[in-house]
Amino acid sequence: MAPGALSVFTTLRTLSTTAVFAVVALALALALLGYSGSAAWQVWLAVVALAIGIPHGALDHLVTVPSMQPAKMALFISGYLGVVAVVVWAILTWNVLGFALVVAMSALHFGVGDAAFLAETRKLSDDRTPVAPWPLYALPAGMLPVVIPLTSSGADDALALVNPALVNWHQGAGPVLFWASVGLAVLGISWLVARRRLRDAVDLVALLGLALFVPPLVAFSVYFGLWHALRHTGRLTLELSSAKAHYAHHRPTRAFFAAVIPGLPALVGTLVIVALLAVVGGWNIAVDYLWLALVVVWALTVPHMALTAQIDSTALAPVARV
Repeated sequence: MAPGALSVFTTLRTLSTTAVFAVVALALALALLGYSGSAAWQVWLAVVALAIGIPHGALDHLVTVPSMQPAKMALFISGYLGVVAVVVWAILTWNVLGFALVVAMSALHFGVGDAAFLAETRKLSDDRTPVAPWPLYALPAGMLPVVIPLTSSGADDALALVNPALVNWHQGAGPVLFWASVGLAVLGISWLVARRRLRDAVDLVALLGLALFVPPLVAFSVYFGLWHALRHTGRLTLELSSAKAHYAHHRPTRAFFAAVIPGLPALVGTLVIVALLAVVGGWNIAVDYLWLALVVVWALTVPHMALTAQIDSTALAPVARV
């Protein structure tokens, strides 16, 4: 394993967990003070969080096909963007169905990705003790930040800010999905505590608190930008040759940024594409920018999820437990 990688993984895990607990504490304090605030700040916080998270998925071509020739790489990228374009069209055409599929896909992607992050962290520290079947962690880890915020009491107001057509997207199954997510979280936390994996249990407690006590848009924004994106970027340092070179020279901080900087052009490109989509489609950019940004990010997640599955399976298969 790359020297210094464990310190990067540990630091990112601490930062993401601390950020979530801090946001939960702030939300509870504001609630006790009776502060509700305006909806506008939640919308723009969501846009900022999406922007923070976008670069983490922009290096798929370097991770999955690092030695591909330029012509084949161009063809690969064209196909990748072609899939994104089709998904954007599909979601804009079938809002509710597309959204429901994105919810299921995101919950799976987030949960498996976080379980893989833990598996890689354990391997970096030579901790191979079987603890629990990894789905016991992955299912609640994925459902908590996605399903609960979208089925909670504040979900309708949040969805109305994004796109009113999404209200009642679950067709009345919201309570079932809500309590199923809570039940899986309790099961996962109980198992981990019983197996004395307290640090892993703390992660699920943090995500449960975020889902239950923080406004939906804020909850997802904080999770996407300060949890999922951070941890996935850390995982990329094990795959990119530039990051590995920094690890070899004992420069873990540079290794992390070697997985961040190449994705920044994609951030700019995505924001520009969203603006162009708004103009071409006749959308009101001041009102609909968050909806369009989410649509583009969801569309990018489809090929991203498929390609990330390769490194997820590699991380989980040898140990098969987290």
